[in-house]
Amino acid sequence: MKRLFKNSIWKQIKWGLLAIAVLILSLLLTPPSIVANPVPNSAIALEQQGKTLYQAGRYAEAAAILQQSLQVYQSQGDELEEAAISSNLALTYRQMGAIATAEEAIADSLEILQRIDAKGRDRILAQTLNIQASLELSKGQPEKAIALWEKVAKIYQDLGDNEGKIRTQIHQATAMQSAGLFRLALKTLETVKTQLETQPDSITKALGLRSLGDTLRLVGDLGKSQDSLNESLSVAKNLQSPQVLSNILLSLGNLARVQRNTDESLNFYQQVANLSPSPLTKTQAQLNQFSLLIEQEKTQAARNLLPQIDAEIEQLPLSRAAIYARINLSHSLMQLSPSEFAPTSARELAIATQQAQTLGDDRARAYALGYLGQVYEQTQQLDAALDLTQQALIVAQSIDAPDITYSWQWQLGRLLKATGGDRAGAISAYREAVNTLQTLRSDLAAIQSEVTNSDLQFSFRESVEPVYREFVSLLLEPEEGTASPADIEQARKTIESLQLAELDNFFRSACLNAKPVNVDRIDRKAAIFYPIILRDRLEVILSLPGQPLSHYATQLPQETVDRTVQALRTSLTQANRFSFRHDAKEVYEWLIRPIEGQLAQSQVETLVFIPDGVLRGIPMGALYDGEQFLIEKYAIAVAPGLELTDSGALQREEIRVLKAGVSLARQGFNALPGVEVELTEISDRVAGEVLLNENFTEATIQKAIDSAPFPIIHFATHGNFSSSAADTYILTWDDQINVNELSELLRTAGLGGSKAIELLVFSACETASGDRRAALGIAGVAVRAGARSTMASLWLVNDEATSELMQQFYSELLKEKVTKAEALRRAQITVLKNPKYNGHPYFWAPFILVGNWL
Repeated sequence: MKRLFKNSIWKQIKWGLLAIAVLILSLLLTPPSIVANPVPNSAIALEQQGKTLYQAGRYAEAAAILQQSLQVYQSQGDELEEAAISSNLALTYRQMGAIATAEEAIADSLEILQRIDAKGRDRILAQTLNIQASLELSKGQPEKAIALWEKVAKIYQDLGDNEGKIRTQIHQATAMQSAGLFRLALKTLETVKTQLETQPDSITKALGLRSLGDTLRLVGDLGKSQDSLNESLSVAKNLQSPQVLSNILLSLGNLARVQRNTDESLNFYQQVANLSPSPLTKTQAQLNQFSLLIEQEKTQAARNLLPQIDAEIEQLPLSRAAIYARINLSHSLMQLSPSEFAPTSARELAIATQQAQTLGDDRARAYALGYLGQVYEQTQQLDAALDLTQQALIVAQSIDAPDITYSWQWQLGRLLKATGGDRAGAISAYREAVNTLQTLRSDLAAIQSEVTNSDLQFSFRESVEPVYREFVSLLLEPEEGTASPADIEQARKTIESLQLAELDNFFRSACLNAKPVNVDRIDRKAAIFYPIILRDRLEVILSLPGQPLSHYATQLPQETVDRTVQALRTSLTQANRFSFRHDAKEVYEWLIRPIEGQLAQSQVETLVFIPDGVLRGIPMGALYDGEQFLIEKYAIAVAPGLELTDSGALQREEIRVLKAGVSLARQGFNALPGVEVELTEISDRVAGEVLLNENFTEATIQKAIDSAPFPIIHFATHGNFSSSAADTYILTWDDQINVNELSELLRTAGLGGSKAIELLVFSACETASGDRRAALGIAGVAVRAGARSTMASLWLVNDEATSELMQQFYSELLKEKVTKAEALRRAQITVLKNPKYNGHPYFWAPFILVGNWL
């Protein structure tokens, strides 16, 4: 039950609002200097009171006061001030979750600004467009946000407001990253850093460098994030501002936590708690410290901190931040000891619910009610849990907050399933949760980078992935008999959606497009396998040509699947050990043995796997029936999902290969002497261009693919595939190109349109050791770059064996009616049969074909 607390939107509460909210908040915290007609002091006082309430997180009260201020300005005919207040109201409504009302306020402000020409107009226009851009980004429209921020930057430039321009560029970089424009985002951030370096030390410079450091962390560049935050810290120390300094230390603590530097992170949090003059910042640091101590199982140290946290929270003024602090504390207490702290946790959440009611803050109330329901779920008081969850869901839906709604839909599904009396209702709730997640694709990319003062990465594996898996488990576990064809099809579509969501998570942006497919139209000689790792069993959904979907299961705990597959992966990478046979046969028994006869009768030639979890890290061709490897019977391919697979056969008359590689030792990597032989031998078989060693740079790649289309691009160089896009890269002569940069390079180099990349080959790369999701990087390269297929290795293999395999692969690929998957199969069998390699999979098995197999 402990895992249930790590669900859906917990990170939203624990670490604050979305990154978008921070950007929006910064706009109001740095309001423009408004030069307008004199107005009554009461109007000015109301405006200031509204801003104070906003900064305290009392948004409903702030909106009411700002509305009063707006009425005064309207009665005075002061349109400039009316426009300014309307934009601030839009900001406040956005925080309340009233998006439509916020957009109306923005429209009112812009309508006024378009018809007046008063002193100070442009500064108000910049503020209004700034808020509009933030709204667009929060709605998953990064391109619109980028365009709006371009206008804002131009206004600030014309006004000579360099600080405003720099803030806007940082916002733009966040939107660019959300749109998948990673290189452009990084270039923008580098420009910002250069501009900040020339500024004298000031609070703006310190906070700008801090914001830059936080954004670089969101982009995934932790090294540059560290540099920027350290520079920000240096500036802040010169300013002698305890609050600015403590904010930066909090960012450094969160960065250290992401880097898994626990002691360093705890030290930063303690410094903030000792230094900050802000009770809220102090409490945030203590709560972060508390949760990290629990995570590290330092329970006594966590208990020692608890009285301080209790005292600090009780002193916080009524605000959304204070409510979130109570919910944060409640969650950590349940992690520390559910049996001991359930009553305390429930009491904190009840207070939070009442405070949210008092503030009129429905968003905070939806959180508090839902998590109170979760406490009751964990303590098995299911009727009360069900009632609270339904209340939370009604509130979340009433304010159109899908980022909260999906979590309570999921919780409702769990509870209905647990009560056992309403399977149809449970399925309906899970279906709605998945549908809501589908509408949230862009927002989820932002949520995983969710921040306020204490940013940590959103946990996809805790907050999103279980929704899909539990729904599939429910669909394939009917009350009586066999799952219906409709349920199996729903389960297949759900797994396809999970694959897409995982890749969105990998890239930190919703940058991929899926489309429905008919498997029979792709290849009538292929069988499609969806192995799905569930908590208590391994399910397989199977699609055979011309037949309805079917499924079969092996009852065994997830821990057994993970342990066996990891053991197989380890033994496959050790050329002098043959213990792999036992585990390879075990996995064969799970996946293939139950349908051996059906496969033979269907006369399929290719097996396509949409692998799940740890199964992504092993080559399916190495599965062993006791006498033969699977590759000896079938061609094999892997797909990140059929809906992400571009169908169509390879056009052989157009084959030209761009071959690039590094054979010498560079940047701390060992030499690869076989690379020269490999590229030479491939060149003897296929036309194209060679970029070797010093001739292999990002610039030369771009020049080559700009000058002529290459359906196949072959990289023979060190590289790494990881579950993190930032750590997935290839080595060039003078640099490393990560997957985002490589994908953008290939997409913008004239390879779009009708001449997509047929095949990307990585012949000397490997997946990160110990990273169970590392093979996501291989799939990610293919789909993000627009390549129809990728061939890569799961581990770094023998130079000579690789050269032999690649030569044979290209020789086979040129033959008529030989698919990519069949060409790889024949090449692997050539190496398998070579006596010098003893048939060990280490030499031939690591190469997998991802994507289109035809």
